[in-house]
Amino acid sequence: MTLLDIRDLTIRTEAGHTLVDHLSLTVAPGERLGLIGESGSGKSLTTLAVLGLLPDGMSATGSIELAGTQVIDATERQLTAVRGRGAAIVFQEPLTALDPLMRIGKQIAEPLTRQRGLHGAELKKAVRDALDQVRLPDPTRIARAFPYEISGGQRQRAALAMALACDPKLLIADEPTTALDVTVQSDMLDLLDALVRERDMAVLFVSHDLAVVARITDRVLVLQRGRTVEEGDIHTLVRHPREAYTRQLVASARQLESALDLGSTR
Repeated sequence: MTLLDIRDLTIRTEAGHTLVDHLSLTVAPGERLGLIGESGSGKSLTTLAVLGLLPDGMSATGSIELAGTQVIDATERQLTAVRGRGAAIVFQEPLTALDPLMRIGKQIAEPLTRQRGLHGAELKKAVRDALDQVRLPDPTRIARAFPYEISGGQRQRAALAMALACDPKLLIADEPTTALDVTVQSDMLDLLDALVRERDMAVLFVSHDLAVVARITDRVLVLQRGRTVEEGDIHTLVRHPREAYTRQLVASARQLESALDLGSTR
């Protein structure tokens, strides 16, 4: 059974420049796939295409089937139905992902109302539970706060709470720890790993850092200039990379062995 099935995905600009070139990948229920490559390799564009969120001026061809819905050429109503429950995304920078003029609690409440039909006391409890599950202190205060009133680590946890609120089958994590300092980054990765295990949820984890990917994923796909370079089990690929580009990523990764040791305990 496949939860996400991408076949021959090609993303082009209006000027005809190819940014992702015939990419294919699959993610099974409960599987963790890492998507890794340097900036401009097409990682983030691929994740945006999965949810039908490509920027204006870009178009996708091929096939993206998510939780039984064909995303390419889907209507907005069809996309709304699959967003939040089929898949949800956590972006790199929560300050841009969160509305600066809306309280945190209201932002988490929106998908709960839209996708689960919650209102009143039931909705209020669900918002608090969502903040509790990402281990935010004083969830009542956080719910009333605006994004600028809390720390970067707290904002990213709030963004994660919003993504997980409707219990998606697939969590897309696009560089979710890059904007955080090293200690907060490690705590965030531990939290993400624990929540994914508890929910038996599939993950598509995007990063340029192979050591980070090794802590979270089981399998990895390496992208370069929009094309697949190499794909395989994370341990095999790291210890026996076939392609020169993958060998460069392995050589540049810091603390890779400790990350692999952490991954082997899952």
